Amino acid sequence: MACCTVDNIIRGGNTANLCAIDLSKAFDKVNHHALYLKLIKRFIPNELLTLLEFWLSSCYLCIKWNNAWSEPIHFCFGVRQGSVLSPYLLALYLDDLTMTCLSAPGVCVILYADDILLIAPSVCGLDALTKTCEIELDKLAMVINTRKSCCLRIGPRNNGSCLPVSLSHGTVISWVDEMRYLGIFIVRSRTFKCSLEHAKKLFYCAANAIFAKVGRVASEEVTLLLIKVRCLPVLLYGLEACPLTKSDFVINRFLMKLHN
Repeated sequence: MACCTVDNIIRGGNTANLCAIDLSKAFDKVNHHALYLKLIKRFIPNELLTLLEFWLSSCYLCIKWNNAWSEPIHFCFGVRQGSVLSPYLLALYLDDLTMTCLSAPGVCVILYADDILLIAPSVCGLDALTKTCEIELDKLAMVINTRKSCCLRIGPRNNGSCLPVSLSHGTVISWVDEMRYLGIFIVRSRTFKCSLEHAKKLFYCAANAIFAKVGRVASEEVTLLLIKVRCLPVLLYGLEACPLTKSDFVINRFLMKLHN
């Protein structure tokens, strides 16, 4: 979706401006009662709502110091990060954010769990969209982590100097040449382009670790199976969203090393 949106902006003669927003401890700040109201507005069945309410209200914490345990502390906020259901609950909790931000023409908001990607055809539009997003997040007691948030330009004027994108309290979100969103590294260029350098480094690290353990002891079939299962997914992750512009010979190089 991000690739199509950026391509449409570039075809219109504009430069796409992207802002990747990271939320600070988003899973821990979900208000249970506000989440129940959002679920009720979407006509969730009463039985499922009762089950979710029982599940979320049964969250307790104990602190262990040597052999001593503290009294149980009840959690009134947050969903359990790491569970299968938590990303869906957080996305539902933040879903109204997209409805508000999409009121401006030509903009796009991509939301996945606590990672938000804003796309606008102008710097001023991105600045206004970021401020609108911040206002809506403030209503939900969510805070933007400016250290992990960044902006990037894609299009014919991608290398031009731009005014900074700032938040209401004056904190500036910096412009970068490469941003990471959902494990995909998007780079500043004339067209939508992703960098595979980080994926190749991880592939080589995983493959060399396997090769160092089994070496010449295991058969080539076993080594290739381990590479296929443990290393190849690292290299192929996110290729559906990353248009390849040229051939790469990462696997060929490793096969040359394996077969001398």
